[in-house]
Amino acid sequence: MASMSVSLRNVPGTKAAMGWAGGHTLVIDRPEDRAGGMGLGFNGGQMIALAIGGCFCNDLRYVADAMGVELDTIEVDVAIELDGKPLLVTAATMNVHVTAAAGVDVAGIIRRAEADSTVSNSVRAGFPVKIVAV
Repeated sequence: MASMSVSLRNVPGTKAAMGWAGGHTLVIDRPEDRAGGMGLGFNGGQMIALAIGGCFCNDLRYVADAMGVELDTIEVDVAIELDGKPLLVTAATMNVHVTAAAGVDVAGIIRRAEADSTVSNSVRAGFPVKIVAV
């Protein structure tokens, strides 16, 4: 079994959070004027959409690499639908455009990436989230 972890801390002088994993960082915030947000970074919904799309971009590369294929273009747009109170993501749609050399089965690469996508498959299946106050 593999595991990963990230850390988040508030950014002094703001009400935003800085998240990191290894040497990579990003800022999470709310839109301006929403609960002290300053619009300094991504909100939670955007992070979900980015996780879905970003993981899929990586999966396309993994599949192509395993097949010995070089992809020329990857374009992924993710739209999420939110509803309810509390607000929940109720659906996500990924529009994917991939190009490669003539004769490469990009549709097959997309299908294999979909089958292997950690984030998309995890979201579809659902998983428990435990919160522990320390």
